[in-house]
Amino acid sequence: MNYADRLDQAVLTKGNPCLVGLDPHLALMPEEFAAVRDPEATRQECANDVTRFLLGILDAVADVVPAVKPQLAFFEVLGPEGLAAYEAVVAASHERGLIVIGDAKRGDIGSTAAAYAEAFLTGGPGSDPATLCDALTINPFLGSDSVQPFLEACDAAGAGVYILARTSNPSSAEFQTQGSPTLTERVADAIGAWGAERIGTCGFSSVGAVVGATHPSELVALRERMPHTPLLLPGFGAQGATAADVVGGFTEGCRGALVNSSRGILFAYRQGDTANWKDAARLAAQQMAEELSLALSSPA
Repeated sequence: MNYADRLDQAVLTKGNPCLVGLDPHLALMPEEFAAVRDPEATRQECANDVTRFLLGILDAVADVVPAVKPQLAFFEVLGPEGLAAYEAVVAASHERGLIVIGDAKRGDIGSTAAAYAEAFLTGGPGSDPATLCDALTINPFLGSDSVQPFLEACDAAGAGVYILARTSNPSSAEFQTQGSPTLTERVADAIGAWGAERIGTCGFSSVGAVVGATHPSELVALRERMPHTPLLLPGFGAQGATAADVVGGFTEGCRGALVNSSRGILFAYRQGDTANWKDAARLAAQQMAEELSLALSSPA
């Protein structure tokens, strides 16, 4: 099945477009995970803690949200043991019926891009299908030949990609808003073209775009520029974007986008609302869903 159709169904089933970013910052994890703060701990001990923590998060939010987004860097920092933890978390997410978007931002020359697409989306020799992602974030800076292998993976495996278009980090404007049309606008037009042949029955493509929720006015313009493109909207919560800021990323019927929150859900226990970190994460996810529902249902 087309990725966009699977995603659309998952969002409709859960009744909200919330995406939980699985970014296990070691320094922010609850005190019970002692290994991640112990300078004498081994990589394996730290990876075990990361796995236990994220499995607890999945148990807390799996019946609330439709999708999760593990960030590869926080697993890679723990070496092979961390990558094993990443695969365990991906498999556990699938077991709980969640859409999994790998946040890897890969982008390289054609042959290397093909290897990345195989690693994350279609599966290499001996790979376990349960550890593959439904979709992957990629960087288009090298041009269309670096994107093509991922598009082929979309066709072969019913996978999806989210291509960086307008990111939420503070210095993103240094390159992305330059030129006429801007770099972001050029990328957006390419995303629309790449996705045109990959539109599902839901009306959206398997080729998506990453657009920061911290740029609400640009978000409106980019949604108009990419009417059939599913958007991934980072920046909600800890980075400052509100539910009102993301409304412009949705199409009629409040469809076509996922809103990501990472630290605001994983580490909600640090805000002091509840001492139990699982309960705090669940409550934060529910509150996010309620805020988005209210904003999306309010008159323009």
